[in-house]
Amino acid sequence: MVNRIKKHKPLKPPATPLEVMKEEYLKSLHVRNYSKYTIKYQRPLIEYFIVWSQARGITEPADVTRDILERYREYLFHYRKRNGNPLTIKSQYGRILVLRLWFRWMLRQRIVLYNPASDLEFPRLEQRLPNAVLTVSEAEQVLSQPDINDPFGLRDRALMEVLYSTGMRRMELVDLKVYDVDMERGTVTIRQGKGKKDRIVPIGDRAALWVAKYLRETRPRFSSEPDDHTMFLTKTGEALSLNYLTHMVHKYARDANIEKHGACHMFRHTMATLMLENGADIRYIQQMLGHADLNTTQIYTQVSIRQLKQVHTATHPAQLQGNPAGKEPESAQ
Repeated sequence: MVNRIKKHKPLKPPATPLEVMKEEYLKSLHVRNYSKYTIKYQRPLIEYFIVWSQARGITEPADVTRDILERYREYLFHYRKRNGNPLTIKSQYGRILVLRLWFRWMLRQRIVLYNPASDLEFPRLEQRLPNAVLTVSEAEQVLSQPDINDPFGLRDRALMEVLYSTGMRRMELVDLKVYDVDMERGTVTIRQGKGKKDRIVPIGDRAALWVAKYLRETRPRFSSEPDDHTMFLTKTGEALSLNYLTHMVHKYARDANIEKHGACHMFRHTMATLMLENGADIRYIQQMLGHADLNTTQIYTQVSIRQLKQVHTATHPAQLQGNPAGKEPESAQ
């Protein structure tokens, strides 16, 4: 297969001092070994602020004051996306947090005299439960959607089995290498996950068998030299993009008619919740998910309510235990 060189449009040079500082800051993140996903996440959030600032004649870092950032925070609160929905509180929080980090870097580089975002109040984050957690039957319904007689369908079934079995993040899946899956030991090595941390997690026998089938029957069709041993490939031998992976898993979930919306993270939530309901210790769930803080994992104790439901059924006096079939409950007085 002939390797094609992608043509890229020449980058426009930064036009304002704020844009120059943006590029220098992102370059510093790269030099300090921050992940490519961190840099990719922060870039557009800074650019949103630069566009907003330029529309108001603000182009110099020193021109950004606490009052300016408060106006920007208010703007984010009232902003509406193309579909008419507001930004989530988490999105507003993230856009302001990135500015605090950016100006903190500029302060350390002596580009500004103070950090105008240092004591800026953040929107209060909401404690929300995962959007969608599948039951066992729903998960199986989604997993059965790909046509396994088709090379792409076999690949998709294998990667969704890995997501379901290990609970890894989508960025960890696209970076997965062939040699990271140890079939004999039944483990997967996740290299440089969130926070640039490695971890080893178990993979179930069924998922391992689907991966082995994919490696045997499909991956050789997609791979090309030089082969960097990325596990899941496109038809041109490249790693899957994060957006493509999200759209693909979302499509299978939609086609399964389960009336729950989600994609890759849905399998992550499902794995954690089902393992917890089946008796797994929360600390093992934390290790599987790669959470640095146990408090982050604790949210699944609120989603996993099977044991609470059993206790409620056995102890609440209003439960209709032994209710004769067909008998209507008494009307409230």
